[in-house]
Amino acid sequence: MDSDQKKSLHIDWYLLTGTLLMGIFGLVMIYSASYVQGYERYGNMTHFFDRQLQFLMISTVLLLFFMFFPYRRFSKVMKLIVFGSFVLLILVLIPGVGVEVNHATRWIDIPGIGRLQPSEFVKLAAIIYLAHVYSRKQSYINQFWKGVAPPLLIVGGFFFLILQQPDLGTAVSIIGVAVIIAFTSGARLLHLGGLAGAVGLIIVYYAQSEDYRMNRITGFMTPFELEQTQGFQVVQSYIAIAHGGLTGTGLGQSVQKLFYLPEAHTDFILAIVSEELGILGIAFVLSMMLMIISRGIYVGIKSRDTFGSLLAFGISFQLAIQVVFNAGAVNGLLPITGIPFPFLSYGGSSLMVTFVMMGILINVSRRMQRERFEGFQDRKDADMPQTVSHGHPRSDTVHNSN
Repeated sequence: MDSDQKKSLHIDWYLLTGTLLMGIFGLVMIYSASYVQGYERYGNMTHFFDRQLQFLMISTVLLLFFMFFPYRRFSKVMKLIVFGSFVLLILVLIPGVGVEVNHATRWIDIPGIGRLQPSEFVKLAAIIYLAHVYSRKQSYINQFWKGVAPPLLIVGGFFFLILQQPDLGTAVSIIGVAVIIAFTSGARLLHLGGLAGAVGLIIVYYAQSEDYRMNRITGFMTPFELEQTQGFQVVQSYIAIAHGGLTGTGLGQSVQKLFYLPEAHTDFILAIVSEELGILGIAFVLSMMLMIISRGIYVGIKSRDTFGSLLAFGISFQLAIQVVFNAGAVNGLLPITGIPFPFLSYGGSSLMVTFVMMGILINVSRRMQRERFEGFQDRKDADMPQTVSHGHPRSDTVHNSN
């Protein structure tokens, strides 16, 4: 492929390289964090690694597909996206269809594929839907009941169905991204502030409605007083972080993954990164995520296509919320929500959706760069002086010396 062909693709190498590096790094860390559990539970040290590798391969294909799929065509299947999201969320709640794990029913078993988590796919569906609708309401986006509220009713339906699983963390993240997309589309802060306050009251009421939810908050606030109960995970995470220090104990050398830290390869994999690779390993992960998120926000700012711009903002802030919620729980700064860390946490649904998001984000960036390149070319052609002969031979004329 020559240089002109490479330029014509307009690949955002920052986003693509960051995605692939984090995907590979996550695969390595999942093996390191899970091989003991894999052997203990399945008699196979590479059980979790093998499954994640399969999903990484599928996710890479999806990444490449959505990098080049015209994202504006989502508009043609918007009703199907919304309807399919509601169907999936309802199926999870049907006894015998939804799979219960640790008192939560969030998964569906798909024959030949495995266990999938519909709420992960709904996170992306909500972003696409809101970006589509708000991009078409720009002329009256400052009117709450006509412009802002109607799409949020649909997202509110997602919110309440996900709460029934129950999955408060994912539900809150979807609402948070919805508010951000509405804000970046031009909605008034007064409208969004009132909406955020109402949602906040609902979340507080819901959190207090069950003892185990309050126990999570109590465990997060006073982990050492409840070290053997609600604070157990946080305390074990603290130990992992302290054990790692600056450079870590070495890849594969974690002690906390030896059945001390629950969910070491899923929700708390960041603690294992800290223990084995130290502060330097955490710095690598956070710097890569900061690069991806900041690049996505840059694409959202620079894109001249409103739909693409809102997609970029929604995807970027969805990733940011997941990073903050997960890292905050691992460090004891926020309650444990069960939200996975992008690229790192074990789980096929999360990985596939994250790679699809990145494919769409790279796609929006491609369109942005192509438009800027074409605009630059047009200005260059317009500014180029016309060659006047004045009787002199043109420089590109070939003369026959005979």
